Amino acid sequence: MGTMLELQNVSSGYGEVQVLWNISMKMEEGALTTLIGSNGAGKTTTLRTIMHLIKPWGGKISFKNQDVTNKSAHAKAASGLVLVPEGRQLFTNMSVRENLEMGAFSDRARKRTGENIERVFELFPRLKEREKQKAGTLSGGEQQMLAIGRGIMAEPDVLMFDEPSLGLAPILVQELFSIIDELKKQNMTMLLVEQNVHLALTVSDYVYVLASGRIEIEGESSKVREMDSIRKAYLGL
Repeated sequence: MGTMLELQNVSSGYGEVQVLWNISMKMEEGALTTLIGSNGAGKTTTLRTIMHLIKPWGGKISFKNQDVTNKSAHAKAASGLVLVPEGRQLFTNMSVRENLEMGAFSDRARKRTGENIERVFELFPRLKEREKQKAGTLSGGEQQMLAIGRGIMAEPDVLMFDEPSLGLAPILVQELFSIIDELKKQNMTMLLVEQNVHLALTVSDYVYVLASGRIEIEGESSKVREMDSIRKAYLGL
């Protein structure tokens, strides 16, 4: 098992406002890494910088041992670095199946479109039931399933999630995390940004805690979860 994605001293921001300050992170193959922090800590900015939706100000981003710091978001996604964005960003007037097919845009993913659609329907039977339904008519939970399914269609080597449980009812949050856990069992390498810190720490292998754009704490999730500072700040204990 090797390192799939690595950030070395990465800085970025918006306009003249710096948000990230020399952050370094590693995502190991087959592991679920989670990034937690308070609102405004820089979690979404980290994901957007990784994907080059925001241009890094400095540092290096490596994916599968290749320097991809300045590669476009499209090129990164085509090579297997895939982001399931906050807010889902579905094609609301297209059907469930059409949205999934849009996820298979790269050459390697397109060859296995049918096979991967069946994989998504196995993970999310509800999407199979609504295969011909317009995405905009789905419930919030079903839309999140579809957003994740579309990410899987891209055949990711690393799948990143930005706040997947945001706005979902508690029962749907549990269902969502059971799916993420199933992907973990299938050895999917994942990076999770998540507001539900308790569930994120329960399901993940390794955690980074971001505070004011800097990595404040890192370690195995089981150990970080027991730290007094984490229990007080994020778990309400």
